[in-house]
Amino acid sequence: MNRNSSMNVGGDSDGRVVPAKCPNKDGMTSSAEGAEGRRPTKENTAQTAASQMQSWVNVLNGLDRVREAAKRDEQLRFTALLHHVSVPLLADSYYHLKREAAPGVDGVTWAEYETDLDKRLEDLHSRVHRGTYRALPSKRAYIPKQDGRQRPLGIAALEDKIVQHAVGRVLRQIYEEDFWGFSYGFRPGRSQHDALDALWVGITRKKVSWVLDADIRDCYGSFSHEWMIKFLQHRIGDRRILRLIKQWLRAGVLEDGVWSETEAGTPQGAVISPLLANVYLHYVFDLWVHHWRTHRATGDVIVVRYADDTVLGFQHRAEAERFLQDWRERLRKFGLELHPEKTRLIEFGRFAAERRKQRGEGKPETFSFLGFTHICGRTRKNGKFTVLRKTIRKRLLAKLKQVGEALWRLMHQPLAEVGKWLRSVVRGYFNYYAVPGNFASLRSFRREVGKIWWRVIRRRSQRSRITWDLMAQFVAQWLPRPTILHPYPTTRFAAKHPR
Repeated sequence: MNRNSSMNVGGDSDGRVVPAKCPNKDGMTSSAEGAEGRRPTKENTAQTAASQMQSWVNVLNGLDRVREAAKRDEQLRFTALLHHVSVPLLADSYYHLKREAAPGVDGVTWAEYETDLDKRLEDLHSRVHRGTYRALPSKRAYIPKQDGRQRPLGIAALEDKIVQHAVGRVLRQIYEEDFWGFSYGFRPGRSQHDALDALWVGITRKKVSWVLDADIRDCYGSFSHEWMIKFLQHRIGDRRILRLIKQWLRAGVLEDGVWSETEAGTPQGAVISPLLANVYLHYVFDLWVHHWRTHRATGDVIVVRYADDTVLGFQHRAEAERFLQDWRERLRKFGLELHPEKTRLIEFGRFAAERRKQRGEGKPETFSFLGFTHICGRTRKNGKFTVLRKTIRKRLLAKLKQVGEALWRLMHQPLAEVGKWLRSVVRGYFNYYAVPGNFASLRSFRREVGKIWWRVIRRRSQRSRITWDLMAQFVAQWLPRPTILHPYPTTRFAAKHPR
């Protein structure tokens, strides 16, 4: 089919039963039985469970058909998608939300919404399909950044989160067939470590001598709404889906009781934002960079993108510089620009150390990506080139500061309770940073956490005389020992991408 071809991908759509994986207590009782005060019979319960399961199977089958159609024809426009946003899918989306998340402008929490959940979802489903659903403004909130500044977040109302998650679930079936392999951010089955593995493998296996570490300035807040809708229309022909997305983009922000219009961008923190960002960057960057490296580059070029954080490797410096100039011009057409302070072209790769030494320029520069500083190094066994990865020092210090502030607040809590909490903190830290070659950073983090805990305990009472030897026993009892938890990049990359 050509790009203007369209298709109505059908399926059992308007099922009104909560899926079996997330039943509501009241959802198991019919209205008649509830009025009579009788408990449901085993036969009725079995029938209800069976209908719930069948309804959820219909949802999954419908989503599968959407994905199969998208895979068959990359130019297909989907003209009827909203019917896939059914009550079971809305219920599943509700149970995927964070239960302890802060409420939006509606003030409704996850737990409060669970009361009469069936009726609430029925009503929400009806409003969405009748066109009477209206998105509420996002509530402005701020979280501290590592550089001391504040990062603005938009907290959506609970029902907006539910509908956004459900619509995103449908759209993802299409775009997961379109997105390129070097795009890793906020995609199912693709983690930050997958992106790190791909970058490591690319640098060590390809002829990479120059690395471009780039960041798009205020990416989420700069997207053009007009271009966003145009990009979506390449694949989405359902006007009702597009109308919902326009509502979310233009709902505005409420801060201190004052509403302000959002003329560009998509709120950071909104459920639908990561998918919309990936769609935007797919057309602005991914398709373009693939064409550039296959038609304009003469040497090797590698690309790894995680959301708006991108690293590229080049064989030739001249091509890297030409690409950087072309990229700036490309982004400018779509309302974006590279951050001047966070975009650098550095000499990096298997020959970087030798060449810089010949010029008397010292060791190769390093670059940061997804929490790790990447360093040109050599293996201990045979001295071959490798990429060493260490926890970014600022990240480590920031985490220690966060742990210290929490420990001072917990100063007078029982040591066992504090120890259990610290164990989970250290284990969570290791789960992300315990990559091969980063053992020293793990050991340093555990040691510093133990020292902070010791200082806090000694301040609990002027009579406290706990020694470090005794404290070491607490540390050994409660804090996990550093150990490498992730495989070598080549091992995991080869398992996920067999040749």
